[in-house]
Amino acid sequence: MVDVLIRKQAGLVAAVAAAVVFGGHLLAQAPGNAGGVETVAVRPNVFMIVGAGGNIVVQVGDDGAVLVDSGSERAADAVVAAVQRVSARPIRYIINTSADAEHVGGNAQVARAGQALTGAGGAAIAATENVLRRMSAPTGQPSPFPEAAWPIETFVGARKTLYLNNEGIEVIAARAAHSDGDTMVFFRRSDVVVAGEVFDVTRFPVIDIARGGSIEGEIAALNRLIDLAIPSIPLPSKEGGTRIIPARGRICEQADVVEYRDMVTIVRDRIDDLMKSGKALAQIQTSSPTQGWTRRYGVESAPAFVEAVYRSLTAARAAADRARTPAPARAPQTGGRR
Repeated sequence: MVDVLIRKQAGLVAAVAAAVVFGGHLLAQAPGNAGGVETVAVRPNVFMIVGAGGNIVVQVGDDGAVLVDSGSERAADAVVAAVQRVSARPIRYIINTSADAEHVGGNAQVARAGQALTGAGGAAIAATENVLRRMSAPTGQPSPFPEAAWPIETFVGARKTLYLNNEGIEVIAARAAHSDGDTMVFFRRSDVVVAGEVFDVTRFPVIDIARGGSIEGEIAALNRLIDLAIPSIPLPSKEGGTRIIPARGRICEQADVVEYRDMVTIVRDRIDDLMKSGKALAQIQTSSPTQGWTRRYGVESAPAFVEAVYRSLTAARAAADRARTPAPARAPQTGGRR
């Protein structure tokens, strides 16, 4: 509780300082509640919007506002209003960290409220190619989201880069973690990393096996997140270090991700050992491999996490077995020219 109050007080100071640093392009208003969402200052030019689904991050400056995710469809109007309270400039970009409705549901409305850097049309939406694939559908089939919500700038490589508001922005692919389309967003000058569904302090990881997620990809993404962050050392008592924004919950630092990664790794190893001893999924669930963390991350999310780890390990073993199995010898050809 004390930690939360300290962070909110720090956010208030940052917001006031921001009004001086960015002049008329950042409106001089303190973080607060409006329309069911709360705005919290992370840095003088970076804010977190809470209560619109997944956490939303807003980076502001002379070029306009850059959003990481748009929240749920129901909260879109409140999100636009929250952005307008901290920035007098248009919304220029929405960067989606996954195709989940709590991250992309507001895309169409929020983008429509913005303006492209070219001046033509609304804000640009960027994501991985797989996010576009999940949000759209083949011609003639219904899509889960309207076309106006789809990303118009996609990438398939390890990262996409932008440079806006005098800051380098890295959109980093987190392959096969929560899903096959996850990204993390690193604001380099502000030293803020938005983790998306890779890191959620309110529950155990949600690994969507059907959409390409895996336990090994989740751990790899958490390790990458740890590598991106810098702790407040050699002055750990001083408020500092990289700020990490999880999918839901409070502002975090590197140590929080290390603790979460360790938990995920230990649970994976426990399940792996039980599988090696011949235990089936039902028996593994009964043995409570999340013991020690269930109260913290929620009894509701534990069974789904255990099942996802089990299925991910099963698939990995099957793939390893196929790789070890030699291909059948080809029968010698007979006949031919004489």
